[in-house]
Amino acid sequence: MPATILAPLAALLYLAATALQLLHIFQQRKQITRLFIGLSVAALLCHLGVVWATILQPGEAELGFYKVSALIFLVINLICLVSLVRRPLQNLLVILFPLSALAVVVASYAPETAPIRTDLPTGILLHIGSSILAYAVLTLAAAQAALLAAQDHQLKHRHTRGLVQILPPLQLMEAMLFELLWVGVILLTVAILSGFVFLDDIFAQHLVHKTVLTLGAWLLLAVLLWGHYQLGWRSKTAVRLTLTGFALLVLAYFGTKLVLELVLQRG
Repeated sequence: MPATILAPLAALLYLAATALQLLHIFQQRKQITRLFIGLSVAALLCHLGVVWATILQPGEAELGFYKVSALIFLVINLICLVSLVRRPLQNLLVILFPLSALAVVVASYAPETAPIRTDLPTGILLHIGSSILAYAVLTLAAAQAALLAAQDHQLKHRHTRGLVQILPPLQLMEAMLFELLWVGVILLTVAILSGFVFLDDIFAQHLVHKTVLTLGAWLLLAVLLWGHYQLGWRSKTAVRLTLTGFALLVLAYFGTKLVLELVLQRG
């Protein structure tokens, strides 16, 4: 089935799953229903079909600004759904699914902004793969941090209805945030080290901003993890540093790609 059909279908399934989860939130239902899982899996399968048709082909990849956004959201959603087996992260999908719907449609109809890459070396594939996985996990961490901030604000102002009733306890929310941060920082470390090893010049003129911002994000998140376990830093500090580190990563990756591909038109 062509991507031009799969993309709108994936978007509709994502939006249907979002509407269902919002209904569950209004009904204060914490259990995940089979219908929600079914809609989510169907959306992911259609999304995977779009990624395969427009981005990934045997021996080649098209990683332009629009295309890679769809790939990253696919990985984010897959990680989040798999994590539901162990952790209650389903409320994050209310944020992620509508963005995924937009990303998959844009990726299918937007023009190419970067040349197709063929015969990528194993080291470069390791760098690209670990970078995408790190970005996906840290996106989940940022979304979790935003929910934690909202929950903490409501509890401090003695609001016991609404969001507080459908979220897990604050301690569990905080624990889930730091679990995501640990995984994300480990993957980001692999991405940075593989970049230094396998890229010709990671501080080349067109990469220097991306490299510096990425290293800044890694340092900030590493300091946060150290501060949490050594100094007892908790929710408010964790939220601020997580969102700041994620903002640096967004600027490093998407900011750099936007300028190079859409403004300077260099793939």
